[in-house]
Amino acid sequence: MARTYISVGSNVDARKNTINVIAELKARFGVLTCSKIYESKAVGFDGDDFLNLVVAADTELSVGELSQLLKSIEVQYGRKKGQPKFSARTLDLDILTYDDLCGNYDGVKLPRGEILSYAFVLLPLVDVAAEELHVEKKKSYRTLWEEFTGDKQGLWPIDLDVN
Repeated sequence: MARTYISVGSNVDARKNTINVIAELKARFGVLTCSKIYESKAVGFDGDDFLNLVVAADTELSVGELSQLLKSIEVQYGRKKGQPKFSARTLDLDILTYDDLCGNYDGVKLPRGEILSYAFVLLPLVDVAAEELHVEKKKSYRTLWEEFTGDKQGLWPIDLDVN
């Protein structure tokens, strides 16, 4: 079994899509550990606020199989291929880490670079893996958050029951 951390984001029907996709991920992976859910302003474009969280799951899927599964779930939720990087999302699911893999695996760069760039990725990761080490930086996610100098963009936790 591999431990993976997956970021979940949405700004189109965000509450509904977030609740539904967490239920779907639980059905596929069993027990999940979920961060708090954070709301933040859209980055890079004008749009509705995003909801973001990180889930921890154990899987027997390979990195490529997991990536394909997540992409198929995004499509199921109405995500269109070829959208600009900074645009509205019905659902965005990204593998942040997969065990301690570092490098490119089945077209997936691990660990995902956004961990170190965006508060809406790093802070939820701290919620579920504070003391785990970033495989490249050799620092805990808590320490990386304490040292984070990027744009914290008005990130705030919200009360949304996904259990």
